[in-house]
Amino acid sequence: MVASAGAARETGCMRAMTADEFAGIRVLDGGMATELERRGFDLSGPLWSAHVLDEAPEAIGAVHQDYLRAGADCIESASYQISALGYAELGREDWARALRQSVELAEAVRREYGRESGRRIWIAASLGPYGASLHNGAEFHGRYEVGFEDLVRFHRERLAAAAETAADLVAVETVPSLDEARAIVAALDAVPGVAGWVSFTCRDDRHVVHGERLRECARVLNGAERVLAVGINCTRPDLVGALIGEARAGTGKPVVVYPNSGETWDAATRGWRGRGDLATEEARFGEMARGWYAAGAQAVGGCCRTGPGHVRAVLGARAVARFARHST
Repeated sequence: MVASAGAARETGCMRAMTADEFAGIRVLDGGMATELERRGFDLSGPLWSAHVLDEAPEAIGAVHQDYLRAGADCIESASYQISALGYAELGREDWARALRQSVELAEAVRREYGRESGRRIWIAASLGPYGASLHNGAEFHGRYEVGFEDLVRFHRERLAAAAETAADLVAVETVPSLDEARAIVAALDAVPGVAGWVSFTCRDDRHVVHGERLRECARVLNGAERVLAVGINCTRPDLVGALIGEARAGTGKPVVVYPNSGETWDAATRGWRGRGDLATEEARFGEMARGWYAAGAQAVGGCCRTGPGHVRAVLGARAVARFARHST
């Protein structure tokens, strides 16, 4: 295991991953909700995959296992939708316990699979944006009616909870705006021992969904010591190549990308529209992933509506990219 993983297990808490350690992450996992739905779970409730933590945690572990077998070297905990605000809406106060449980599930899979494979495996504690806690699709436009200090507080309390887990890093993802990125940096500054990536959802090949240029968002993160990488997620895959260049125009940090399958989210029906032939889609995803690695992405994976087949395609793309570099 990497040093950070060992330190986390020995102390029961996170230690801020270094840039050198982060350089080992190359293939990310895919969508959790997609795979749970395929197994027959109803995720129409406000907590999405977090509902399954209560009902059938072993199913989440099985999804993690499938992604590791497909070639992922970093798996994300099923905690994207977990927050004090979101749980309070349901009259619950056990959000921090649920966040810890999600990481413990990933850690159990890492121990078992690591013994079998001998591979290095990292765990990222997934933390969604403020909009995800509203359960109304607000993360896909970022027009929040909330003050900056409230945004900082929202992220700080979850980062503090993640700091008490054995995750190696955090993935603060599907961030829609420059203001929320600034709030995340302020929250990270207030929580020692936590590092990770911050990833944006984008509306076109230059702008995050709220409207700011991705490069401006990346510049805000560039000076943040414990932001290890700038990411692009839950974005159409055909936009990602240009967005990698846009991100690199604003930061010298690594870039990670994990787009969705290209389908469209319908907030009214809380569902996805536009799926074609899955095998063709996975092959095309792999072809695009080769271009993303060539454009400078350090790590590639998938977000909503992607599965182990997409990750296998990414692993193949990674092997082609590595061969190409060694041949020149």
